[in-house]
Amino acid sequence: MNQSSKNRTASLALVGTCALWAFSFPLLKALEQLGHINVPGSSSVFLSFLLVALRFTVAGAIFLLVLTVIQIRAAKNSPPQPNRFFPTFSKLERQQGVGIGLFGSFGLVLQMDGLAYTEGSISAFLTQGYAVLIPVWVALQHRRLPGWAVTGACLLVGLGTAILAGVTFTHLHLGRGEWETLAGSVLFACQILWLDRPVFRSNRSIYVSTLMFLTMGLTCWPIAITLAESPANLFQAYSSPKALLLFGLLTGVCTLLTFPLANHWQPKISATHAGLLYCTEPVFTSAVCLFFPGWISAWTDIPYPNEHLTLSLLLGGSCILAANIWLQISPPASAPHPL
Repeated sequence: MNQSSKNRTASLALVGTCALWAFSFPLLKALEQLGHINVPGSSSVFLSFLLVALRFTVAGAIFLLVLTVIQIRAAKNSPPQPNRFFPTFSKLERQQGVGIGLFGSFGLVLQMDGLAYTEGSISAFLTQGYAVLIPVWVALQHRRLPGWAVTGACLLVGLGTAILAGVTFTHLHLGRGEWETLAGSVLFACQILWLDRPVFRSNRSIYVSTLMFLTMGLTCWPIAITLAESPANLFQAYSSPKALLLFGLLTGVCTLLTFPLANHWQPKISATHAGLLYCTEPVFTSAVCLFFPGWISAWTDIPYPNEHLTLSLLLGGSCILAANIWLQISPPASAPHPL
């Protein structure tokens, strides 16, 4: 497979990943509603951090179990070794997995806390700032301009995201929530760049994903425990059958499948290209919310109506789609981005 074909395959894989990630937003919103029903009076911040801790701890434990089974089976057909029953992670795999886990978890912490001090539309717009931050970093690092394709794509993505979020310059101001969201976007950019480091090219993506899951889960547990009004709330929030069904979908489809795909395919293209591809996620989310909330509402009996097709979705989505088509026609040159 030539480099052009590899780039197209990686791009399609990342776009497919974003399409699956889109289902996580209505699932998370529905789970939060169920959490409020199961633990009346609980804060949304507590429920959010508890769900993140549970989601990634369970995902990490499942992957760790799979790797352990693989290790045991391999040990039966090889000479005796000191570590026969547990997966062995290389030094570089530990560095990569823990690194992207820390960047992702702390970015999520800032984004969630920022949501308490700003509007969701503003948060959605500023979070996509990593699509601009990455090419700026690369340009500064290599002391060269990013080129017309990347510059034009960034402008189109910024315009499309602003239209989707309904943000205007007169409406946008920088307070605590906005600054925290921007800081979170910086960490998400660092996460993409860290995954893209050439020194990690030989790492096994499933091993890296396992460490990432465990790092994100363990980082959020102390916050969830601190915010819990009582230890019982940690077990009651998502223990109902309806919550477990949605949690299973969130963990199986939107976590175990998507993150390993992203961790495997993102390094095949430049970090700049990947960051712009990830901006298709809010477009898919808007499309999914046209029908999926109604299905969830029918399954769980919670009030969660479908959203409606709007002009902003058509215009904003078209801008982001045009940006990524432009990149496919004139892809940015791949270059190493060490941090």
